[in-house]
Amino acid sequence: MFGIAYGVGGLAGCWGYAAMLGIAPVVVSDVLCVLTAVIWLAVLAAYLPQVARRPGGWGAELADPVQGPFVALIPIVGMLVGIGLMRHERTAGQWLFGVFAAATILLVGLMVGQWVTGGVPIDKLHPGYVLPTVAGGLVGAIGAELAGWTGLARVLFGFGLISWLVIESVLVARLWFRPPLPPPLQPTLAIHVAPPALAGLSYLAITHGRVDAVAFMLAGYTVLAVLIQVRLFGLYRHLHFSSSLWAYAFPYAAVATFALHWIDYVHPPGYGIWAWVVILAISALVVALAVETTAALARHRFLPQLH
Repeated sequence: MFGIAYGVGGLAGCWGYAAMLGIAPVVVSDVLCVLTAVIWLAVLAAYLPQVARRPGGWGAELADPVQGPFVALIPIVGMLVGIGLMRHERTAGQWLFGVFAAATILLVGLMVGQWVTGGVPIDKLHPGYVLPTVAGGLVGAIGAELAGWTGLARVLFGFGLISWLVIESVLVARLWFRPPLPPPLQPTLAIHVAPPALAGLSYLAITHGRVDAVAFMLAGYTVLAVLIQVRLFGLYRHLHFSSSLWAYAFPYAAVATFALHWIDYVHPPGYGIWAWVVILAISALVVALAVETTAALARHRFLPQLH
């Protein structure tokens, strides 16, 4: 459920980047940031009281081998909200971002410690495991640089990048050599496109837009990840709509934002048209997910039925 706010926050970042390039109006990003905060707070208000009533409480929640990694989206979305707030209230945005960046780091420490001591059943491993460490670190790096904390940005970049290299190898081995993911988790395969794109955006933020060999290498791996997703479309179209399909939103938004940078760098003929194609394509995806979500809620078929 927190993936909804995460996806809308990713779209807000894409429109914000387009506004920074002078392609789109900033007001769209601002509205999406507010919507991100509203959705995040609404889900948080519904979620927190439930955890206390569940057997095992927070310990069991974080230790769950399937659901546990998604808890990290709570502080990660908080960082996105703080990043959006910095444009208008810099000090307040820095404080909000800083609090949730610290919360993300502490939560990641608890989670990875649990994975090391408690172990993770290999067949329950899924791409969502990159969220706490990789997304947390790389989103944190972007936010820290925007806040003016360059040293922290570099630390968080290393935090996210090295975590990606380690966890990606384990995930690929699980996907190649073990049975396929169950249908409810198959949308998380889209998460694979996010790390290289986020790493590229983080690197560009830290280097203030410098395009060098590292930027090209991250772009190359992003292209490979996107091509793999094209092959997976046949798998995705057979899935029934559920909240897990929001796993598509943020990763593709990250790729779209990274693509905008390269369109701006290459500046091909029809530059503005290419940029708007990217912006409208990712916006259409998120709007389609929102429409399907609204329809499913109206039919009482979106939220899981717990027995």
